[in-house]
Amino acid sequence: MRTLSRRAVYPDRSHADRDMLGAFASNKKNNVTDATTREYAPENPEDDIGRADDEYTQPEGAQEEAPTTFGATIKYLGPSVIISATIVGSGEIILTASLGAAVGYVMLWWVLFSCWSKSIVQAEVARYIVLSGDTYLRAINRVPGRIPGPRKDFAWPIGLGLIGFVTGLTGLGGLIGGAGQAVTLVFPGLNTIYVVGFLAVVAAYVLASGSYRRLENIMLVFVMTFTVLTISGAILMQDTEYATSPADVFSGFTFEFSTTFAVLALAAYGYTGVNSGEISGYSYWCIEKGYPARIGRFDGTDAWYRRAHGWLKVLRTDVWITLGLLTCATIPFYFLGAGVLHAMGQTPTGTDTIPALSHMFTETLGSWSLWLFAIGAFCILYSSTVAGVAAGARYIPDYLIELGFLSRDNVAARRNIIRWYGMIVPFIGLGMYAGFQRPALMVTIAASYAAMMLPMQSGITLWLQKKRLPKAVQPGALAVNFLRLIFVVQLILAGCVIYFTVL
Repeated sequence: MRTLSRRAVYPDRSHADRDMLGAFASNKKNNVTDATTREYAPENPEDDIGRADDEYTQPEGAQEEAPTTFGATIKYLGPSVIISATIVGSGEIILTASLGAAVGYVMLWWVLFSCWSKSIVQAEVARYIVLSGDTYLRAINRVPGRIPGPRKDFAWPIGLGLIGFVTGLTGLGGLIGGAGQAVTLVFPGLNTIYVVGFLAVVAAYVLASGSYRRLENIMLVFVMTFTVLTISGAILMQDTEYATSPADVFSGFTFEFSTTFAVLALAAYGYTGVNSGEISGYSYWCIEKGYPARIGRFDGTDAWYRRAHGWLKVLRTDVWITLGLLTCATIPFYFLGAGVLHAMGQTPTGTDTIPALSHMFTETLGSWSLWLFAIGAFCILYSSTVAGVAAGARYIPDYLIELGFLSRDNVAARRNIIRWYGMIVPFIGLGMYAGFQRPALMVTIAASYAAMMLPMQSGITLWLQKKRLPKAVQPGALAVNFLRLIFVVQLILAGCVIYFTVL
């Protein structure tokens, strides 16, 4: 019966898929055999993570021991692939390259900071999710400060998340529109709107099943393709007049910040690396890979703590892979924008965004490289479209649950909503692009709001971990202090976004 229960919730998983968990900074000072670290008695019984009782996140009988070798661990990696497909999209090919084109190499430090500073938030949000059995929206709905709703009250972060969800649809229009422009680069006779319409149909077909495993396999092909092409383009550039010199690289660490391009820089921060939407999306991929299920519902036993610490090591590996992939794809695009477009005096805007970015390749490698750029740009933008819609599909049933319109026990309804969302929303992206036809602006709007959401995410994560997780599985002091520092920095940057874009 236990096996049937597990497959009923995760019908498309292989045995290898049903194993894992992890986190960025494991607290090695905590000894799981030390009884003093095992004391767990929350003041409010509702804060006990053993009461999650969610068949979507932790189905009965799904517990498994964590792999103990790196070779065995590889089989259980996967969320990093999907989230990398989402990450390396509009932020890298549009905003990062556009920032390089506008300011040159001097803000390389900013791009690296954008990439690396948010991975700790990604890891610690995932730590809480896989240990507690909460979904992301259920977690943020635990925060004090309630707003009356039509069915029941909800926490204020849920309201902010709904606004961010709408702005994210604007970014979706920019992504699928950019992918369509990449196709028309090599097939100029095609109408971009028709191409985007065809891409929407294909995306709907791919997402119609709602399958995690199918999505992971498709995204693996896209991620491998665009990573190789992007790095190849940056390497080939070194044999041209636009080569990046050591002096150029060193100039990127003078810590200059051009206020003239503050909106673009802040948008790049919001969407480069793991943005707030991708951090929350990553937690859902961890759930659907089966990490919380394999740890199992908290029961305070030695076996639970052993599984928790074991899977946290696996999750940490997955997060490092995410960081490596996004760095390898982001920095080459910044170098191409700074080395080629900045030297040419071009800054991509409006309907010419993707054609202008193609000069990064054609001006350095020749006209033949238009195909190289077009394939890479298409893989980056279209994979972000598909993976982004798939992540959004996981939010909708969760919003309905937290707002009181859907029962948490109705896993079948959750799956149906995920499938229908995947089939409908690509066409909303088509409509958004047809209405604006300005990919860079559309992405900048979504990215600016994403930047404002980051401090909320960091602060709530700190609060939830301290309030609800047993001490033995909380992050170590170094990770906590670094997360606090990032929270303060993100709060300042969110204020800058408001100042430069609203006031």
